[in-house]
Amino acid sequence: MVPHLITALNGPLLELERKVLEATPTIERWFRLEWQEHTPPFYCSVDLRNSGFKLAPVDTNLFPGGFNNLSPEMLPLAVQAAMAAIEKICPEARNLLLIPERHTRNVFYLQNVARLVSILRQTGLNVRLGTLSDEIKKTTIVDLPDGQRLTLEPLARIGLKGRRLGLKDFDPCSILLNNDLSAGVPDILKNIHEQYVLPPLHAGWGTRRKSQHFACYDDVVKKFAKAIDIDPWVLNPYFASVKNVDFNARVGEEELQETAAALLKKVAKKYKQMGIKEKPYLVVKPDAGTYGMGIMTIHDASELKDLNRRERNKMSVIKEGLEVSDVIIQEGVHTFEKVNEAVAEPVVYMIDRYVIGGFYRVHTGRGPNESLNAPGMHFVPLAFEQNAIPDITAKPGCAVPNRFYLYGVVARLALLAASLELERTDPDRE
Repeated sequence: MVPHLITALNGPLLELERKVLEATPTIERWFRLEWQEHTPPFYCSVDLRNSGFKLAPVDTNLFPGGFNNLSPEMLPLAVQAAMAAIEKICPEARNLLLIPERHTRNVFYLQNVARLVSILRQTGLNVRLGTLSDEIKKTTIVDLPDGQRLTLEPLARIGLKGRRLGLKDFDPCSILLNNDLSAGVPDILKNIHEQYVLPPLHAGWGTRRKSQHFACYDDVVKKFAKAIDIDPWVLNPYFASVKNVDFNARVGEEELQETAAALLKKVAKKYKQMGIKEKPYLVVKPDAGTYGMGIMTIHDASELKDLNRRERNKMSVIKEGLEVSDVIIQEGVHTFEKVNEAVAEPVVYMIDRYVIGGFYRVHTGRGPNESLNAPGMHFVPLAFEQNAIPDITAKPGCAVPNRFYLYGVVARLALLAASLELERTDPDRE
């Protein structure tokens, strides 16, 4: 299925596309120098939204779970990128322990784990799966619909004084988390002194905050925009955060409304300045967490005043039954891209500092100003390696490869922001 992309971009993105194409050598050198100063996360995925006048990330996931949605043609590139990442961390690595999410009944997620295992094994690693699930007390085999099977084993502390983490007969050099630690860091993962844990434990949603990430992204984009002389807003959603909110007890409600009103006014002013006719909106969501839970779209701050019980319950609890207390309010970015007439948004995947592919998240039941990360979504793979070579001779707004190259640039900006975020929030930072 070939995605039908919008071709009529608005002025700001047309200008961005033109400048990016002209500045490609400058951009790639800029990234190369930045990566000399910062270490990228082992892997990352970035949700983008393309409004025709703005292209911006709306979420950055440091525990990506959709590798099964990538085009098979991208696997060699993924293997090469993973090999580069591993050589940088532990060149002599032989054994790797992969820790997935606790749930074992989500077939799509397990297919992601199988794809990830396949990529890592092709780098020359022995890969085994250790689970945090309390339900799995012994080696458990899970059969997948496509004929693959996964072997899940209970984790164990091993070595002298239990300083290492592994399996009963498996001592890994490195530990790769594909579990976002929403419920916090379990005791079995604490005080590991002799192994690499990737991403680091403070990347988990138990401590991480989206507002911290987008503050770092703001710094990155301002620097990047100066380098190629563009308006940073074209790549950057405005945001604000509110702490200590209790939707059910109606605590923090007034501050939430005031903050939303001020942010909406700021966005409306920018729209007017840029000559944009679309109606601005905001997205209210938990400052921590994933899986598209607890998200609300508003066009006026007053919509936060009289939430019904169902809406309050929706906003109060996210993954693993955790209560929401900190909220991020983000400028909404319309998505005007479609696949077979259904609203779509690109998701870009990276290992180390390399774009390895992506897909469109598509939803037939959602509009251009709604979250597409919801039940009913499906995915259309994109082979960035084949489509992301810019065509400098093409007229701006007409060449699909140029659009894909832009996706990769913006996703890498978010990746760089994630590296800054992890540096600044490192509990052992000197």
